[in-house]
Amino acid sequence: MEPDAADDAELLRAHGAGDPHAFGRLYDRYDPALFRFIRRLLGAAHADAAEDLHQETWIAVSNNAATFDPSRASFAAWLFTIARRKAFDHFRRQKVAVVAQAQDDAAMMVADPGQSPLDQVQSRELAQEIVTAVEALPLEQRGAFVLFAQAGLSLAEIAEASGATVETVKSRLRYARAKLRQALVGERSAHV
Repeated sequence: MEPDAADDAELLRAHGAGDPHAFGRLYDRYDPALFRFIRRLLGAAHADAAEDLHQETWIAVSNNAATFDPSRASFAAWLFTIARRKAFDHFRRQKVAVVAQAQDDAAMMVADPGQSPLDQVQSRELAQEIVTAVEALPLEQRGAFVLFAQAGLSLAEIAEASGATVETVKSRLRYARAKLRQALVGERSAHV
């Protein structure tokens, strides 16, 4: 089911009015993508904070439902903005400038059951290389890339979520893609 911006805004209004099921529907609709976004933005070095920031984000959404203005941004952009700010606050508290270390990520390591053992190993290695390359991106580029590739936000929504212009978001995505291509060029030829 593709989220509907008007439906999202109505669900948030209903939550604010006391409907006990409205928040659950929003949560079910956006929770998997939100957690993946937070997890990817934090990187493996700070993975232990993902659950806490995930919960803090949903609490902030619930507590600030009345402040949401659907004329300014979609619910998805508002939600991911809150999550991004929570992650950046975490980095500031931890005095982290750039997170570049990648570790084992089970979600990226799931192999296709139809592959041979050699193909499975190569697939896992390539998945790990991709995770490492994404986590090595500068934080603003990583955030834009994950919001676009994983959360499925539009350029305008990413701009709203990050407080940047659409042109800045385009530049961040272009640089992120170029760095990923450069980092993975050797891996692609080795695994193709």
